[in-house]
Amino acid sequence: MKLINKTFLFIFIAGLISVSCNHDFLDTRPLGEVSESSVWADPALADAFVTGIYQGFGNGGFDEQMLASLTDEAIFTHPGRGINTITESRSNPADIGWVNNTIWWGNMYSRIRAANIAISKLSEPEFTDQDAADRLMGEAKFLRAYYYHQLMRYYGGVPIVDRPYELGEETYSAPRNTFEEVVDFIVSDLDESATLLAGRAMANGRASQAAALALKSRVLLYAASDLHDAPTAQAKSPDMAAYGNIELLAYTSGSRAERWQRAQAAAKAVLDLTTGNGMGLTEPVSHEEGIQNYMNNSLARNGGESEIILGRYFINAKQENGGRQGLFNGPNGYNNWAGNTPVQLLVDDYEMMDGTEFSWEDEEHSSNPYENRDPRFYASILYDGAQWKPRSSANQPRDPLGQIQTGTYEVTNSSGEVETHFGLDTRNSPIEDWNGSYTGYYIRKFIDPDPAIVDQNTWQEVPWPILRYTEAVLNYVEASIELGQEEEARNWLNQIRFRVGMPAITDSGDALRDRYRNERRVEMAYEEQRYHDVRRWMIAPETLGRQANGINITGTLKPGKSVSVYRYDPESYDYVYEVIDMDPGKENRTWLDKMYYLPIHRDEINRNENLIQNPGY
Repeated sequence: MKLINKTFLFIFIAGLISVSCNHDFLDTRPLGEVSESSVWADPALADAFVTGIYQGFGNGGFDEQMLASLTDEAIFTHPGRGINTITESRSNPADIGWVNNTIWWGNMYSRIRAANIAISKLSEPEFTDQDAADRLMGEAKFLRAYYYHQLMRYYGGVPIVDRPYELGEETYSAPRNTFEEVVDFIVSDLDESATLLAGRAMANGRASQAAALALKSRVLLYAASDLHDAPTAQAKSPDMAAYGNIELLAYTSGSRAERWQRAQAAAKAVLDLTTGNGMGLTEPVSHEEGIQNYMNNSLARNGGESEIILGRYFINAKQENGGRQGLFNGPNGYNNWAGNTPVQLLVDDYEMMDGTEFSWEDEEHSSNPYENRDPRFYASILYDGAQWKPRSSANQPRDPLGQIQTGTYEVTNSSGEVETHFGLDTRNSPIEDWNGSYTGYYIRKFIDPDPAIVDQNTWQEVPWPILRYTEAVLNYVEASIELGQEEEARNWLNQIRFRVGMPAITDSGDALRDRYRNERRVEMAYEEQRYHDVRRWMIAPETLGRQANGINITGTLKPGKSVSVYRYDPESYDYVYEVIDMDPGKENRTWLDKMYYLPIHRDEINRNENLIQNPGY
């Protein structure tokens, strides 16, 4: 009977399919596609199209290879990935080196084309929901501006394409617009976006009025900086002085003071519209609270959610590489890859808790380099002896306490003899030594500390901060300094410092500018700021041009002490810390002024004879 019933059901369904096929025989529309006319006649489909343009964000900054490793924040552990092509200034138009999809010229223009299509279709929407059309137009304008800003800050002035090209046009070759024209175009899009999105509650990950204003703040800050003021740039760089098309890279006329005023006003508009987490303090919080505040902001939780103006969000249910920061950057002793590891240059720039500089010449500092430091250090860096997650069950007997081990230490074996124990998180470790750090450090920032998240095989849900409130505060501080409004600058800068437990800055003049730049460095570490900041300030020769370095740590048992299973223990060990330069065979960093910009790839030059190459290539 069961067989008969199944046979009858099959025949019945087949009959229905046959009738349907006969009825729709002449309907030849692809079942997996939607026509263009259908998309723009339906607000839900139009929404889906605009949502797709966001894919140009990629993983944000959470790729396996991070932009930090092109700077004096980190080095990339694994060879052969193209990063050295850039850090050693070996880039040329045919071999730019490592460039991910959020930087790549062709990928950005493909997203700009999609935005242009949306803007064109939404200008006279075919559906009747004008409110939805305005929202989508606001998003499309923001996205076009965002992708142009990406091109601008890596390549300078680029061709402005403000409409979708059609088949059969006379030419598709467009010349590069001037830097000023590109800035004006981006700002115009952002102003329109901010107006269209004003007052709207947008879902996480989507553009908003605040996002449009925050991006405008960034763009105008860059526009006012040294690299984009032709007289300043030419005075500081022979390559820029010899370049015959300086208008592609910098302003050649106009008032620089007015550009700083525009940057300040743009940043203040963000501060007036929204607030971050933990601002408004008049004195420092405790050291412990400062660590927690910074972690909350980095992980976007416990109030830190308000820091993010625009983020790239990840969920465990959809396993994307953006949720793999723990695996990509965690210690090898936890079966992770140690991809982008902090360099000593960054570690040394974290101040002491009293606001003074760290110095290896100070015996108290050099004998205990991880004591009494800026709380952001502890929330950003995994260093020797730092408490971390439990090891895997197989490795817990080697380290029951879950402490980072990046040194070489004496231990006592079962026979009472002293022998060498290589730290579990080193390149001599018994656990995946090939993934060990060369620098003696690992990134902690952006890695969820929850022990239940085993980074080796678990995806985390920490968002990438594309734009965050504190960046706008720092932009406002910088513009205020350059305009001579030092008291205003200190007021806002000290609020950031109080939030993490650091004392007020009282400097003025050049000293205030230097303190601000260091503050921006440590506050925004690993957020893709440093790469652009040192270039626009034109201090790359003395920052990015330095050889990357790390730390060598040895622990010697004190007389009469015996330790059979290593643990970090100053009562039992004398520790010696020695700063070491990276082997030139690993990474031999060199700065040449051509690296203020990336070269336009030869393929793009060949496709568009109107393109002018950047200086030095």
